[in-house]
Amino acid sequence: MDKFILGVAAVIMIGLSISTFYYESTSKEKPQLWDGQSPQLSTENERTETLQPIYTDEQIGYSLQNDQLQITFDQGENWTNVPVEPDQLFSGEYNGNREELINHSYILNEKRAAFLYSDGLAEVGKRVIFIYSLDQGQNWEKAIVTEPYPSMRFRKVNFLNDKFGYMIVSGDRTMSQEMSNVFLTYDGGRTWKGTNPSGVTNLLSDGGFIDEKVGFLSLSYINPQEPILYFTKDAGNTWKSATIKVPEKYLEIFVRAEMPFKEDDHLAVLLNQGPNGDYLGGRVKGKFISNDSG
Repeated sequence: MDKFILGVAAVIMIGLSISTFYYESTSKEKPQLWDGQSPQLSTENERTETLQPIYTDEQIGYSLQNDQLQITFDQGENWTNVPVEPDQLFSGEYNGNREELINHSYILNEKRAAFLYSDGLAEVGKRVIFIYSLDQGQNWEKAIVTEPYPSMRFRKVNFLNDKFGYMIVSGDRTMSQEMSNVFLTYDGGRTWKGTNPSGVTNLLSDGGFIDEKVGFLSLSYINPQEPILYFTKDAGNTWKSATIKVPEKYLEIFVRAEMPFKEDDHLAVLLNQGPNGDYLGGRVKGKFISNDSG
C-alpha cells in the first residue's frame, strides 16, 4: 500500500512539474504575442480613407472625408485643411446631403478658396461667416458678415472680380415667407455691407449681380404660380419688380426665374417649371430677353 501511495504521489509531482513548465513557457511568450499585436495600430491608420476629390475643375477639388474639409490644387497629390468644422458648413434649415458642399456656398479656384457658413447658438442668434484664402490655403482670413442671424436656408456667394463680390442669404422661414438679405464687398471679402432690403418676404430661390450696380432676386412660393423677379440698378439701394411677359399658353407653366445672365448686347433669363412642373416632362424652360437691364 505504501508503495502504491508513493507511486501516485510521484505521478502527481511529475504532472505538476510539467504544468509549471508549460505555464512558464506560455507566460514568456505573452510579450511576443503583445508585440505581434502592435501593428494593429498601423492597420487602423491604414484604414483611414484615401481622399477622393470632388472636382471643381481638372486640378482643383475638395473632400469631406474623415470629418474634415480639405482642398487640393493638384488632383489630390497634396491636401490642405480648411479651418472650419464640417457641421458649420451645413448648419441651418437647409443642410444639403452632407456628402457634398451646398451649391453656391463656396468658391474654389486657383485665385480664391472661400466658404460661407454660420456658427453660434440658435438661442442667441448665429453669425454668418466668410472664410477665405488667396494663396491656396496657406493662410486664411475670416470675416463676420452679419450677426445675429437666424438659421440660414438659401445661401450664395460669388465674386465678379478680385475686389467685388456679393452674398445672398435667407432665413427664419415660416411656410412661404422668410427674410432675405444681400451683402456686398468691395475689398475682396474682408468687409461686407448689407444693401437695403427688397421688402419682399417670398421664398428666395436665386439671385446675384451682373456687375457692381445691377443685381437680381428671384422669389417664389412653395407651389409657384408665376415668376417673381426683383432688380436693382444702384447696388441694392432700391429694388423694383421686373415685368416678365409670359405668353398666355405658358402661364402657370414657366413659373420660377433663374439668375439672369449677359448674352450679346442684352440680358436673358430662363424660367423653369418649379418643383412640380410636368410640361414636356418638366425638362423644358422658357427663355426671355431684356434690352433694358432687366
